[in-house]
Amino acid sequence: MNTTQLECFLAVANSLNFSRAAEQLRLTQPAVSHQISSLEDELGVRLFSRTSRSVRLTQEGYLFTQYAGEILRLFNVSRGRVRAVGEDTARTLGIGCRNTLELRLLTRALGRLRGESEGFIPLLRVVPHDSLEMLLLDGEIAMMPTFRESCPKGAVYRELCSAGVVCAVSHESPAAGRESLSVQEICALGRVALSRPNASPREIVAVQNQLIAGHSPGDIIFCESIETQLATIAAGFAVAVFAKTPGLELAGVEFIPVEDTTRLSYGVAYMADELTPLLRRLIGMLAAESAKYERN
Repeated sequence: MNTTQLECFLAVANSLNFSRAAEQLRLTQPAVSHQISSLEDELGVRLFSRTSRSVRLTQEGYLFTQYAGEILRLFNVSRGRVRAVGEDTARTLGIGCRNTLELRLLTRALGRLRGESEGFIPLLRVVPHDSLEMLLLDGEIAMMPTFRESCPKGAVYRELCSAGVVCAVSHESPAAGRESLSVQEICALGRVALSRPNASPREIVAVQNQLIAGHSPGDIIFCESIETQLATIAAGFAVAVFAKTPGLELAGVEFIPVEDTTRLSYGVAYMADELTPLLRRLIGMLAAESAKYERN
């Protein structure tokens, strides 16, 4: 069943004249007759009783008029709503993050952007990094924070800041207050909390591998996310190594630079054809926020 069949049926039912209905719908009379016949075949009933001199509704036809108009009404309402969603989607800005900490930097920039550019809505997604890549390449999101080495192939990378490698310790740790720590000194601090390798840059993974080699299995706590790592550290159960990116903050946790490590390029990735003026402005704001964070 399709809307053309319903429109033809209602036009004929209202005028009881195929020629007049065809004229009203700007169709040919054979086309209207075909639509009515195909509708009758689909329903398995005769909707009109036709003679050479008159057209009248059958009992089934009278009954169907109650439903045909409602079906068309619902179709038109739903079509309007769906189109409205499409128009609203054009005003959205999809942004993907690997963890909730990355939302902190975005929140400040988005708040400023809302004051400058009304009429857009941010759609924020927090999903694993591998899934973010697919969302970016498929156009589901317009931008994602990332390290340079993890930028998806085919995407454009814009650096926001350089991130040092740090060891996160509890404020109650004996290492709290130190200006820097070597990997050997970190090993001596006790248990270490590690994240999944594919969620960390190679420089972080290299330090983590050294920590694994310096610990027995019972002294290693494997965590699924950066949030659970930080919670474990704040509670004093372990230490961990991170890239000190904007937003990496938690009450009760201190971040100490790790000696003999290389700073990492941290920024955002986007597709060249998705760089709208709105996205360009947001990236500029993120760069300004990151610069302030890096200076502090």
